[in-house]
Amino acid sequence: MTRLNRRKFLMTAGTAAAGTVLLHACTQEGGSDQASDAATEVAVDPADAPEVTTAKLGFIALTDSAPLIVAKVKGFYDKYGMTDVSVEKQASWGTTRDNLVLGSGGGGIDGAHILTPMPYLISKGIVTDGREVPMYILARLNVNGQGICLSNDYADLAVGIDSTPLKAAFAQRKSAGSELKSAMTFPGGTHDLWIRYWMAAGGIDPDQDISTIVVPPPQMVANVKVGNMDAFCVGEPWPLQTVNQDVGYNALTTGQLWENHPEKALGMRADWVDANPKAAKALLMGTMEGQMWCSQPENKEEMCQILSERAWFNVPFEDIIDRAQGKYDFGLGRVEELPDLMQKYWADNASYPFKSHDLWFLTENIRWGYLPPDTDTQAWVDEVNREDLWREAATALGQEAMIPESTSRGVETFFDGTTFDPEDPQAYLDSLAIKRV
Repeated sequence: MTRLNRRKFLMTAGTAAAGTVLLHACTQEGGSDQASDAATEVAVDPADAPEVTTAKLGFIALTDSAPLIVAKVKGFYDKYGMTDVSVEKQASWGTTRDNLVLGSGGGGIDGAHILTPMPYLISKGIVTDGREVPMYILARLNVNGQGICLSNDYADLAVGIDSTPLKAAFAQRKSAGSELKSAMTFPGGTHDLWIRYWMAAGGIDPDQDISTIVVPPPQMVANVKVGNMDAFCVGEPWPLQTVNQDVGYNALTTGQLWENHPEKALGMRADWVDANPKAAKALLMGTMEGQMWCSQPENKEEMCQILSERAWFNVPFEDIIDRAQGKYDFGLGRVEELPDLMQKYWADNASYPFKSHDLWFLTENIRWGYLPPDTDTQAWVDEVNREDLWREAATALGQEAMIPESTSRGVETFFDGTTFDPEDPQAYLDSLAIKRV
């Protein structure tokens, strides 16, 4: 991994005395924020000083929010002049959406740790009752690291990456009068798409053979505990907590479905970015430095200790640490070391927002009827995906070596052999047996 170069962005000690900007760094109430509540000397070149020092960011209690939390706790936002950033817990993705619509001026937020498709769905008013709130994706926050889980009612099947055994089991339970439920976190979001893909690959129609419900991530374990659902997909730490509380088991970690698949993003309201381009760059740089810090093996335990605190996740350290180190106890006695499939924040271009990945998410939303078939997906990706800003921030951080040569990662291959060529999304749709188009 290329190390952070200090400092093309910051002024040298010799020139700082002439132009250092003194900014006030505030602690976040209830957190383990190490920033001082006194004035902090932030040596930012006046030409690069952010237009504002305040931004409100939302997060859900999922480990892929770690870069934002770490950037706050470790003072990385302060470092680049964003000294009044707040990172605020959201109860659900629906709450995140609603607060983005409000914006910080209306008591909401400016941006968020967010499911990658959501900035698209919000931009066109598809999930906001027709109210269009243009958004940008500034970075990917991680790849991998979600889990598909089953209740203990299916323990005898010991289902893994192949969902086929569930088809007969679902049919039998349904004929006996049982109401089958598959839970995800937001319609058209990443978790929805992972569990739909997995079931459909095994011949299960996620709209006909089982009902799909929305459950906020922190409520997943409680819902499976009381028998409210048969299967669910959610990010860590909830799959591991499901195993640790012995209320279900993990069929797979999603890196097995699609290795190094894109996941969450840093999404911001477009009007905020357009009005504050230097602040957006500084915010992006702080987040990227948080990603680099989270990627260091020697920081994993401290990262998990921070996340476990009441101000952030309020869950036991033991429910977070193993998956953060690539150790997978799937339940039912199945334990594997899968370091290549753990959540990554910086390595393997995890932070760069490939346009080809956004194109896949929109294509899958067309597959399941969330978007019309004639959606101009490429034009939409060019409008929302601001990988150009990512490249600017990476260059300022001295991370030019991490900038990919192309905005496409090329042809992607899934666990069942299906391929997605971003040059021909229609061929991918045509190859799928179960779909709504």
